[in-house]
Amino acid sequence: MKKIELEIVALSHSLAQTQNYAIVLGELQGARRLPIVIGGFEAQAIAVAMEGMRPSRPMTHDLFKTTMETFGIEIKAIVIANLVDGVFFSNLVCIQNGKEFEVDSRTSDALAMAVRFACPIYTYEFILEQAGIVLEEETEREVQKAKSKRSQKPKERTIADFSDEELQTLLDEALANEDYEKAAQLRDEIKRREDEAL
Repeated sequence: MKKIELEIVALSHSLAQTQNYAIVLGELQGARRLPIVIGGFEAQAIAVAMEGMRPSRPMTHDLFKTTMETFGIEIKAIVIANLVDGVFFSNLVCIQNGKEFEVDSRTSDALAMAVRFACPIYTYEFILEQAGIVLEEETEREVQKAKSKRSQKPKERTIADFSDEELQTLLDEALANEDYEKAAQLRDEIKRREDEAL
């Protein structure tokens, strides 16, 4: 079966499920898009890697990447291999000592690893036929604009650049990692915004 290469074109809140996010994958050579609903933790893991942010302590996917590299395992690609009852099934295509093997993975985790290893993402035609959508022209222009913005060299983000929700997530993470200096900066920014809103 021929594989179709995809790329991440958008990451946003899921309109259908408020606690989740939607990651949108697009064909490299086509107009179809594949939206996949993922959890908040995985969305944060993908966003952190896409934005080139470096948490003070390794996140789970960073730890997994470091562990794989320590044992000489590289992810060559990820393949969204099946779709059953609305659930996507994926595989990590790995190489160790010249031998290739596949590891079963949740699609959200596979995408978080693909971003970290900068490896290609593939799927099959039948999956795009079942779950793919074709964007309207205006939406397509917005996606292309976002893609070109992403392809430019990312500027270093400051605290002021983050949304209120991102700030709260970063604050929770800083507290969990006992990075109290960073937590204080984030808390001060959140308070400043709250005072401005009054």
